[in-house]
Amino acid sequence: MPMRMLELFHGGEKPVREPKVVSPFATRPCDFGSGFYATTSRDQATRWVSIRIRQHVYELGCVSSYVFNTGALTDASLRVKVFDGPTEEWFDFVMRNRHEPGYVHDYDIVMGPVANDNVYETLTLFEDGILTKGEAIARLRAYQLVDQVLFHSSKALESLAFVDSEACS
Repeated sequence: MPMRMLELFHGGEKPVREPKVVSPFATRPCDFGSGFYATTSRDQATRWVSIRIRQHVYELGCVSSYVFNTGALTDASLRVKVFDGPTEEWFDFVMRNRHEPGYVHDYDIVMGPVANDNVYETLTLFEDGILTKGEAIARLRAYQLVDQVLFHSSKALESLAFVDSEACS
């Protein structure tokens, strides 16, 4: 079976030629925990940079592009979790990563929906007790969600190769 490559993007302050596993920011818990995040959507990566510039976290920004060897998804030496949508399992996983101090999963790669602004609002309504988990998940399924890929280990990052970067604002 031929190797399949997938183009991924990462929005940041500067080009990331050599991605590394990093801990989530203390003030901003991440959906899938620590690691290096990318997406198949250049627009999503660009929006992320624009948000961070508006928040005055970045002065300038760029989108780095990569090729991902999808053979890693079936590599027996890697633990991989793929969420096909905003399922109850995905919801519980995101909530654990965001709200359980010290929680660390043992996956090398995690793929699934990204919690965008609409998702954050829904998660907040759940956290505030306004929505049940079932209501929150039903609401999330109605959204057009962008994907994200977390590389949680150095071994997983071996399947990712830097291609280029482009400045954005």
